[in-house]
Amino acid sequence: MANTFALILAIATLVTGIIWCIDKFKWAPARRAKLAAVKAQTGDAVDDATLAKVAKQPSWAETAVSVFPVLAFVFIVRSFVYEPFQIPSGSMMPTLLIGDFILVEKFAYGIKDPITQTTLIETGHPKRGDIAVFKYPKEPSLDYIKRVVGLPGDRVSYDPQRKEVTVSPACAEQSSCETALAVTYSNVKASDFVQTFAGFDGNERGNGFFSLPAGETLRGGLRLAERTETLGDVSHRILLVPEATGQQSGYYRQPGQPIASWVVPEGQYFMMGDNRDNSADSRYWGFVPEKNLVGKATTIWMSFDKQEGEWPTGVRLSRIGGIH
Repeated sequence: MANTFALILAIATLVTGIIWCIDKFKWAPARRAKLAAVKAQTGDAVDDATLAKVAKQPSWAETAVSVFPVLAFVFIVRSFVYEPFQIPSGSMMPTLLIGDFILVEKFAYGIKDPITQTTLIETGHPKRGDIAVFKYPKEPSLDYIKRVVGLPGDRVSYDPQRKEVTVSPACAEQSSCETALAVTYSNVKASDFVQTFAGFDGNERGNGFFSLPAGETLRGGLRLAERTETLGDVSHRILLVPEATGQQSGYYRQPGQPIASWVVPEGQYFMMGDNRDNSADSRYWGFVPEKNLVGKATTIWMSFDKQEGEWPTGVRLSRIGGIH
């Protein structure tokens, strides 16, 4: 959908831009010349209203000329500066909630062609702990949002029982594979969220997440657990389903690597959701190529209280601000 909109916006900007240029450099001078000729022949005998009809600009051309600057501005901002996204699922809870509207910094990971995603100018690369939007490798028409956990050359391991990540930087060099990044975890505690289940099989689908004070229950719901994960120098909260067991049978199996362990190839990244037991991420489908990166999530500019696939029931103004 995002790719389709970008293509439509690009075509509309191009078409109206061509009309704007033709009008400015050909049609408008011709209209002025025609008006000047009529005035020279009639003097003051013809009023301004009549003169306007003599060299009237077609309504379709007038519309295109007036719309082009707006479309051009939106195209430039959306393609190269900031693009708005809506969070459709709970895979990044509690950092991002369903109904959050975020701004994504498009130039953070390179200035790219908005249609082909080809990098035109390199401006930077993802860092561990960044929240990145990217084209889902298995279906590039879909935009996903996850946290960057593994950089090129990292060995990433995940313990599905303890639900902890181990990252060994620069593991492509066997001599440095034994040095692990400092990844620490706080004690597990009850979270503010209760989940109702539609199931999970390596795909994100149909789960309900409700914010309920401690002690309150919801029929068919389960209170989620929470802890703080510190990944190098980036700390963030993660959610866990206490009763969930490892889904190792659905993990992506990298050739030559044991299950639940991956070495990130050059030019690719390992992504994980903060809602660890409810996230279809690199554990299940593999790595994200650099060319698939859209940008870095930076700000929540609006937030609606809603569930997946349902209409909003309120506005969460307290969530507006920076993303951590």
